[in-house]
Order: sequence, then C-alpha cells, then structure tokens
Amino acid sequence: MSRKCSIELSPEEGMEVDCKPEDLSTCLYDEHCVEQGEVKDMRLEAEAVVNDVLFAVTDMHVSHNLTSGVDVAYINVEIREGNRYCLELTEAGLRVVGHAFGQVEEGLSTQYHETVYSLLDSLSPGYREAFGNALLQRLERLKQNGQ
Repeated sequence: MSRKCSIELSPEEGMEVDCKPEDLSTCLYDEHCVEQGEVKDMRLEAEAVVNDVLFAVTDMHVSHNLTSGVDVAYINVEIREGNRYCLELTEAGLRVVGHAFGQVEEGLSTQYHETVYSLLDSLSPGYREAFGNALLQRLERLKQNGQ
C-alpha cells in the first residue's frame, strides 16, 4: 500500500511523523516487506523497521530471546531517554508489550501504532528531536544541491 509522508507540527501536541526524513516525497510503508502470498514475513519487516530508525534511538534490534516468525516479531528498543521497551510487530502494527528487553508482560494492553515513527514519537521526545534534526539536515543538503 502506497502512502504519502505526513508531518504535522503543533505546539500543543508535538510532531506527528509518518516517514523517514530521506523519504520526504513519498513513503512506501510496505516497501521492505517480503510478500509470501498474502502474508508478510514479520522477521524481515522487523529488520527493516530497525534499519529505518536506528539513527534516532540509543539501541534497537530484533529480540534474540523471543521467537519471531512469519506472523509476529519482537523488537527491543532503548530510546534516548534511557527507557527500554519490547515491541511486538504484527499485521495490526507495532505496540509496546514489555518494559525491558526480551520481556512480554502478560496483561499489558497498549495501543497499536501503524508505523514505528508514530510509536517512537509517542514514547520519546529525544526521538522527535533527532528526527527533526535529520529532517533539517536533509533539507539543507537539498537546498545546497539546488533542489
């Protein structure tokens, strides 16, 4: 499914970003997915998610402790503020399932986010700042190149 990038800035709510800084013109959410019939391989999707936002977090990797598969993958992330989370990636999206690496807390009911950008934006002001800085740098490079 093709999607346009969306960046919304509001002083009250912060920044809502739905793409990487380098993808200012278009953002293809499924571009990294490997289709197997109608089912995405979440292990490969998880690797793509990690590669997309590693620049804006302290640490992020696919969990080695939890088993990932075609229908679910687990990602460990440490945000710039020092908090650690275990994320679950499924067809429904991404959500926090634990507050430590490789840990799934039973009964933890958190909101699904369609993109990793939205999830990190809700968790981390440091992510927002890093993303904004990367966006400004990218725009400056475009300006210097006369685009």
